[in-house]
Amino acid sequence: MSEEQIGQRGQQWLEQLLQLIGVSTQVTAQLQIPKTASSDPEEHDSYWLTIEQTSLSPEQVKALIGAEGTVLDAIQYLANATLNLNQPQEQQAGYTIELDGYRLRRQAEIQAIATSAIEQVRTTGQEVELKSLSSAERRQIHTFLKDFPELESFSRGKEPHRHLVIRAIGNS
Repeated sequence: MSEEQIGQRGQQWLEQLLQLIGVSTQVTAQLQIPKTASSDPEEHDSYWLTIEQTSLSPEQVKALIGAEGTVLDAIQYLANATLNLNQPQEQQAGYTIELDGYRLRRQAEIQAIATSAIEQVRTTGQEVELKSLSSAERRQIHTFLKDFPELESFSRGKEPHRHLVIRAIGNS
């Protein structure tokens, strides 16, 4: 299965899901992060599935995003679980569901939260615990922190009260 077919599979799945809940709109699939020969073998191609909002009412957009992105997160979780189920490793992919620029805005917010926490750890030497992040957002910060070898991050607690902790390496 080609990269294009994997993206189309996600696009068609999401359009069908939306139709089942009474929302008729288009979805575009865009390869965001292709695997490279040097990639971790566990990594997958990453696709953004963008829900076309021009045919949606403001109420539909709000309902599909949900409070603090909870509905969009649930659709994204369902997409990743369903589309990768029983697929061979090379045909698995990561899917990000986007609507009304929510993910891009949230990524900028997460980056600002992480940057602020990094500065706080560097200034005080104390660990910083970040709350109210989805698992995808925690993963985003873990990835961002790979560029800071003097810092480490890990998750603490159990869902739904799981928090991300950032601290200087050696401060345990």
